[in-house]
Formats: sequence, structure tokens, C-alpha cells
Amino acid sequence: MKKVILTYGTFDLFHVGHLNLLQRLKALGDCLIVGVSSDAFNESKGKKTIIKFEDRLKIVQSIKYVDMAISEDNWEQKISDIRNYNVSTFGIGDDWKGRFDHLNQYCDVVYLPRTDGISSTKLKNAIKTLDAEHIESLNQAFKLLSSIVVNFK
Repeated sequence: MKKVILTYGTFDLFHVGHLNLLQRLKALGDCLIVGVSSDAFNESKGKKTIIKFEDRLKIVQSIKYVDMAISEDNWEQKISDIRNYNVSTFGIGDDWKGRFDHLNQYCDVVYLPRTDGISSTKLKNAIKTLDAEHIESLNQAFKLLSSIVVNFK
């Protein structure tokens, strides 16, 4: 019998942490199904994505560890997806530890460690610091440092 693994995520600003999670999940079974949170679902959670849903879905579908990518449209669909796809294991990052324990009555639930030092939130925060005001401040600092270096020689 095929062992089906299911996970969900937004997968905005796809990075190596996402890839590591999908690789570890795929190693748990024969088939990995990934639910990608739709833009509407993210908005209902108060999240704003940078990459639109269709592109995030296409990116996830292209990952060699992923056998199928589906749309995640609400919290409640997890149980129906587990039943419809005959899922044996639901897996997700350990930042969600305990939040999906209620799914244990339908399948095994595992929480896998995140990749240290990277997250979409960290990337978004880094991008925010590069707004026009900050870039101008950096330019002024570089000009000042350049003049100091030139005068120092």
C-alpha cells in the first residue's frame, strides 16, 4: 500500500527551508501532496503574499519531491483531503507543533524541524528595510565612507 504524505504552506518567497521541508517529508513516504494556501485563504489569515497563488503553485509543482500540488482554501479542508487522498501522514514544520494534533484520529501527525536562519518572514522583513528612505540613507553613508577612504590615502 502506498504511503501518502500531506502538508500545507504558503510557500511565498520560496527558499531552501521550504525545499528542505519538502525533501524530508517526501522521505517519509511514497507520495507527497502539498497544499498551497490560496491568496484568499492567506488574506483571511491576515497574511499578504508577495508572489501570487498561481506562481507559488507552479513553483511547488515543479519541485522533484512533490507528486501533487493542490489549493488550500480553508482550515477545514485538511480532514477531507486526508480522507480523499488516503493520507497516512500529515507533516508540517515544528513551528506549528501541537496545532494539528486533532488530525491524529485520521492519520499520523509529524512536526519536522525548520531550517535554522531562514524564513519567508525574515526575507520579507529584510526587503522592507530596503525602502527608498533606507536606500538613500545607505547611499549617503557610502558617499561619506568613500570620502573618508579617499582622504585617508
